[in-house]
Amino acid sequence: MIPTKSLFSATLAAALLAASGAAWSADAPPVAPVRPVTDTYFGTPVVDNYRYMENLSDPEVQHWMKAQANYTRKVLDNIPGRAAMAQRILGLMGTDLHRNEFTRRGDRLFYHLMEPGSNLPKLAYRDGINGAEHILVDPAKLAKDSAHHYALDWYSPSWDGRYVAYGVSEGGSEQSVLHILDLQTGNALAEVIDRTSDSVVSWRRDNQSFFYLRYPKVGPDTPPAQSEYNALTLLHVLGQHPDGEGDEAVFGHGVSAKVEVPEGQGTYVLLSPDSSYAVAVANQNMDNNPNSFYIAPLDQIHGAQTPWQKIAGPEDGVTDVRMHGDRLYFLSEKGASRFQILSTPLAHPDLAHAEVIVPEGPNVIDSFDLASDAIYVGERAGASFQLQRVSYDGKQNHPIALPFAGTIYGLSGDPRTPGVMFDLQGWVKAPREMAYDPTSDAATDTGLIPVSKTESSEIEAHDEFAPSYDGTRIPVSIISKKGVTRDGSHPTIVFGYGSYGESMDPFYDAAWQAWIEHGGIIAISHMRGGGEYGDAWHRAGQKLTKINTNLDFIASAQYMIDRHYTQSKYLVANSASAGGIVMGGALTIDPGLFRVILDDVGMSDTLRSETEPNGPPNVPEFGSTSTEDGFHGLYAMSAYAHVHDGTPYPAVMFTTGANDPRVASWHMLKMAARVQAATTSGHPVLLRIDYDAGHGIGSSLSQRANELADEWSFALWQMGGAGFQPKH
Repeated sequence: MIPTKSLFSATLAAALLAASGAAWSADAPPVAPVRPVTDTYFGTPVVDNYRYMENLSDPEVQHWMKAQANYTRKVLDNIPGRAAMAQRILGLMGTDLHRNEFTRRGDRLFYHLMEPGSNLPKLAYRDGINGAEHILVDPAKLAKDSAHHYALDWYSPSWDGRYVAYGVSEGGSEQSVLHILDLQTGNALAEVIDRTSDSVVSWRRDNQSFFYLRYPKVGPDTPPAQSEYNALTLLHVLGQHPDGEGDEAVFGHGVSAKVEVPEGQGTYVLLSPDSSYAVAVANQNMDNNPNSFYIAPLDQIHGAQTPWQKIAGPEDGVTDVRMHGDRLYFLSEKGASRFQILSTPLAHPDLAHAEVIVPEGPNVIDSFDLASDAIYVGERAGASFQLQRVSYDGKQNHPIALPFAGTIYGLSGDPRTPGVMFDLQGWVKAPREMAYDPTSDAATDTGLIPVSKTESSEIEAHDEFAPSYDGTRIPVSIISKKGVTRDGSHPTIVFGYGSYGESMDPFYDAAWQAWIEHGGIIAISHMRGGGEYGDAWHRAGQKLTKINTNLDFIASAQYMIDRHYTQSKYLVANSASAGGIVMGGALTIDPGLFRVILDDVGMSDTLRSETEPNGPPNVPEFGSTSTEDGFHGLYAMSAYAHVHDGTPYPAVMFTTGANDPRVASWHMLKMAARVQAATTSGHPVLLRIDYDAGHGIGSSLSQRANELADEWSFALWQMGGAGFQPKH
């Protein structure tokens, strides 16, 4: 039974003070050999003691990894409350039935299904909101043994809803293999096409062929930085070339001497069932930042001879496009930091003279989709969203009433039918799948996502503002028990991301209750580098201004102390991926501020990130060491380069997946080795490795629950939490 009383009440203050320097296991993690390599960038020498760890296939590195993982497992399993924490988290995460990632094909709905007791989401469909549910793909049945699992990466149904192409990968690798199901017969087609990670599949109107993204073959001499780069768009016809070999390339870097396509991570083609044109996209990092866009008549797409016309480059600020009949509608940040929606004829596209459909306003335009009746626009308005119905000529703009303030995710329309579906959720409100009917002018709960059993009226959320070093007000979302006392006693996790213009919009995470039940608080810092206030907010935490992101995060954490929610001895920093830059800043800029750092699959050695498989696509966001400004920006944000010997660092857990395709696991290996060698605090520095995981995408429910249990139990142990102190 989980106690409801805070473990950090005033009656425990004396015990916590005595335990604040919690001891740890007498044995130690394996020591990594130091083999310095010095690089000089524009006159600045930088020493790298663990460069050899970048060769992850080196038997010595593999042996050290295994020893670190085993040591970490031994330490974590020795924490008394860890098993109960894992059980509680898994119970919270696995209680509700979830449906999400909806795609409409007329009345047919495709979606992900996560049933109570399941470990991985399945692909399902139904005809009509109240139709019978049919399971199409169950990744759990693909596993050959208990040590490896498969995950559903993406899916795309044909316009008539008969076929669905989908990608699955093993062990969190995201190395997708494309398959196709025929819903009419219930059979899988012969297609098995590899190298389709991140694939965007666009079906043609014949419902017998599609365009898809595929990465080039990797040879023994292919540099890691080129192994997942310059993916091409190919045309596939059902029944022909089932392995994809022989499919004709129609777009991409080097496909045609007549069409200049810039280098980048991926390319793909977008179609609409009511348009005779195609839009091709050259996407630098497979994200929604400004990219390059091209247009061609659909019936003139013939391999390298396709007459693609370039209509926009990154400098034009176009981030998203949709087609409707003979017109193109696009989202742009050029001259509009909070974005605007414009339109131009597909036959004669002219962005410079495009018609403004939705002008820039006080809110940030987050997303839009097209239906037969109107354009539906999701706008970020402070801590919640608004939904607008806009006529195609932009002359009518109608706000749609929502049942509660929250975040709109996954706008899903079909250009052949009216209305739109969307997910609505908040920090303390579980997701609802809503449908707007223009006839009744009402957004109603479809019931596709059953009422959550985990929502609690005892938990509340609100926003406050932390002053950063330069006076900028940083929003901080605070989730806690209602009426939480500001007595400095609460274990507090501060989250933040702050990259790519991605916003930390309100979302529901039932697992947080397991932390809050221990008197804990969750604080989300909306730092510069994210997109909460539009493009200018993003640019203010990018490249040479990236230091703002780190300092905003530190200011948010300090605010939680200043407002007497917590103290440094109860303070935890946590982020992942590009948020590893923020974790590195929390560790190295002010080592005494946090008691615990939880760095998940984090980017830490940014000076070397260009050399990894996902490195080149990230240059527009973080910069390149090939330029002097780029080096200075990357050097400033590289935590690995700023770990100093003889420093009393806080307790740290670095986590990584051995199959990570996005942030190479050597980032966490090198960082763990460096901090273990440098710290003088006596606090543990652990390296947690999951050999059946990658970047966390595609991880199973039990994997996620176990990782959270490891991290939160580790944090509570280090804070002196009752019930989490190992016996010695």
